[in-house]
Amino acid sequence: MQPLPGAADLPHTRSGPLQWLATAAAVAAVVAGGAVLQPDDASAAHRPADAKNSGGPDAAAAAYPLDCGPRRPVVTHRAAADLDSDGRTETVAVVRCETGMGTAPSAIYVLTEPTAPGERPDIAETLLEADQDMYVSEFAVRDGEISATLLGFSEDAPRCCPDRQRDVEWHWEDGRFVLEAQPVRSATTRAA
Repeated sequence: MQPLPGAADLPHTRSGPLQWLATAAAVAAVVAGGAVLQPDDASAAHRPADAKNSGGPDAAAAAYPLDCGPRRPVVTHRAAADLDSDGRTETVAVVRCETGMGTAPSAIYVLTEPTAPGERPDIAETLLEADQDMYVSEFAVRDGEISATLLGFSEDAPRCCPDRQRDVEWHWEDGRFVLEAQPVRSATTRAA
C-alpha cells in the first residue's frame, strides 16, 4: 500500500519515544482507574457468591495450609451455603498460591465459623489438596452440592496446557462429604 502523498510530513503520522511513553502512561492510568473505581460487586460474575454477603465465614480471613513461599494464598472462588443442614452457613473456598506467571494448582476447603470470637475461620474439610496438581476451571455450590471442573495433565503434557478434565461433585451424607467423580476425559472435549 502506498502512503498518501505528503502524509510523512504531517505531525500526527510520526511517532517517537515521547508519544509512545505518553500513550503507555494514558493506558496505564485508565486501567488502574478502572480497577480502583469498580463497584464492590463488579467481580461478582467471577465467583458464585461472596461469603461476606451471604452469611458464611470470610474466605479471605482464613489461614490456608499452602506453602506459597514468598507469595500468598489467593481465593479464586467462594460460595456459602448450609452444606450439612445444621442451620449454620459454611463457606467453600477455592484457593491457590499467587503466581507471577502461570497458574498454581488449586485447593478446595470448607470453612466454618471460628470456635472463639475474633479468630480466623476454621478449615472443617479439605476437598482437594494442592499437591494433587489440579486446577479448578468451573465451580458452583447449588442445593447443598459442591461441583467443580478440574483440569490436569497426562504424563507427557507440557505444564502450560492441561489436557485432562474431570467433573466432580461433593455432597454431605452420613456425617461426611462424599465425592462423585465423572470419568476423566480430554480437556478439549466438552460434556454435552
